[in-house]
Amino acid sequence: MRKEQHHKGWNEIKTNDSWAIFKIMGEFVMGFEKMGSIGPCVSIFGSARTKEGDKYYELAVSIAKSIADAGYGVITGGGPGIMEAGNKGAHLAGGTSVGLNIDLPFEQHDNPYIDSDKSLDFDYFFVRKVMFVKYSQGFVVMPGGFGTLDELFEAITLIQTNKIEKFPIILVGSEFWTGLMDWIKNTMLEVKNISAHDLDLIKIADTEDEVVDIIDAFYKGRNLSPNF
Repeated sequence: MRKEQHHKGWNEIKTNDSWAIFKIMGEFVMGFEKMGSIGPCVSIFGSARTKEGDKYYELAVSIAKSIADAGYGVITGGGPGIMEAGNKGAHLAGGTSVGLNIDLPFEQHDNPYIDSDKSLDFDYFFVRKVMFVKYSQGFVVMPGGFGTLDELFEAITLIQTNKIEKFPIILVGSEFWTGLMDWIKNTMLEVKNISAHDLDLIKIADTEDEVVDIIDAFYKGRNLSPNF
């Protein structure tokens, strides 16, 4: 029998919100302590639904290997699909492999390629997002869904508004991303909802070599440092 939904009163909501502050603080403290010592990393985003053998899964593995070979660690959302591919590539290359997992009603579960001491679990999306942005030296964005777009556009917004330092944002798969970029240029830019130089924040690549070249070119002569 289905339980009847419990509608919380205002006082109950306020009490729960007060206690939630401590849980949120605990997630930030845990994240900062574990992530603060991992060194320079690049985050890889993409669909949790992409299966092993798919061209983008295999490309994500190759990209992660190349990133690790270039001296960076790899951070993913810790789940299946492209996230698994990213951690797998870093693991196979002997690099740092970090997973920032989150409890979801479907799709999400730990993948087996995360370093045992670098698997973090979160209840709050916004805390997890801070960890991605604060400890990444770049975003590699593979084809994905709404969650992937959410991470992409939040990073662009934070850079655009000078809330964080600029870092490379690379869309992988011109076939997948060209339609979106055409719409941004021909619609958003056309009506002046963005500036032309905002487009410089985004690069498109199709191979692992292009991805690493973009990251290396960006940091040539720059210091690597956490954001915020």
